[in-house]
Amino acid sequence: MNAIAPGTPLRVGLVGYGLAGSVFHAPLVTATPGLVLDTVVTSDPGRQAQAREAHPGVRIAADATELWEGPGPRVDLVVIASPNKTHVPLATAALTAGVPVVVDKPLAATAAEADALADLSERTGTFLSVFQNRRWDNDFLTLRRLIADGELGEIQRFESRFERWRPQLKGGWRESGAPEEIGGLLYDLGSHVVDQALVLFGPAVRVYAEADVRRPGAETDDDTFIALTHASGVRSHLYVSATTAQLGPRFRALGSRAGYVKYGLDPQEAALRDGLRPGSGAGSDQPWGEEPEHLWGRIGSGESPLTGGGTPVPTLAGDYPAYYAAVAAALREGGPAPVGAREAARCLAVLEAARTSSRDGVSVDLRSGGA
Repeated sequence: MNAIAPGTPLRVGLVGYGLAGSVFHAPLVTATPGLVLDTVVTSDPGRQAQAREAHPGVRIAADATELWEGPGPRVDLVVIASPNKTHVPLATAALTAGVPVVVDKPLAATAAEADALADLSERTGTFLSVFQNRRWDNDFLTLRRLIADGELGEIQRFESRFERWRPQLKGGWRESGAPEEIGGLLYDLGSHVVDQALVLFGPAVRVYAEADVRRPGAETDDDTFIALTHASGVRSHLYVSATTAQLGPRFRALGSRAGYVKYGLDPQEAALRDGLRPGSGAGSDQPWGEEPEHLWGRIGSGESPLTGGGTPVPTLAGDYPAYYAAVAAALREGGPAPVGAREAARCLAVLEAARTSSRDGVSVDLRSGGA
């Protein structure tokens, strides 16, 4: 792809202004030096008004094709934050038109579709990246550093939980059972926990999963467990749920020397939902991405952190802004994407195997494609 001259503002077109678009992408784009939110694509009048109020001067378009086929100048980057079923067709159209693309997770429904998009990106020389913001969570950054520094020894088992207590359905496509919607927690929160496990411990060779539909009236999985055996020998136990009345630790990493246990979620999503912005500090006495000391995880051996065992470990600051800063740098300098489509394909291969495992009651060997 062609590099963009230093100092040139990069105009961003955002497709979709629901939760992902309004809470994550628009604020992070506007907080990134050198990126300008130029256009928001939404046909919903209420969301159009919301976008204009939050981002004065932003252009509004009703159809995504206006970003690369309209009468005005094309944008420098398209961010696709619309419903999951639109990700592949919109990304295909943008890449075919030669417009760089960021796609919210999951990139696609299947690994084959993700690989096809990666092929198209390489063939056209057009930038493509996947928004996996949880790689920049405070707890994930901290655990990654502890592992790299050898403070836990050889990791043997990793537990990761993204649990919520939402006994009532909210409605919408995310809870739809229609296959084309790509709804359910396996592809939603599961995209995060699987991606994190693969980043930490490398490729998975075996997958076992239990995906359940617990809430009355629910159409798709809302309580799911995934067990991975990594080629490195680490076993990852991953939980995503909307029906957890008592929340477990976000991370529990057990090594040959020590374990690390961390409760609570990274504060960045809550801050964004509350209208706070990176670098502003407005309304908060805590620097962006940092958490108070009483929420720090603990490292130790032989005791429970809930009874005072272990030593508190300062949590590194979360850094969602780093994703779009890396995107801007890649567009200007021609470097690699912060999260590539091939990486997303490997994650999707695990999610597909998990779906097969749960449906058929078997473990799936990713080395052979069989059970």
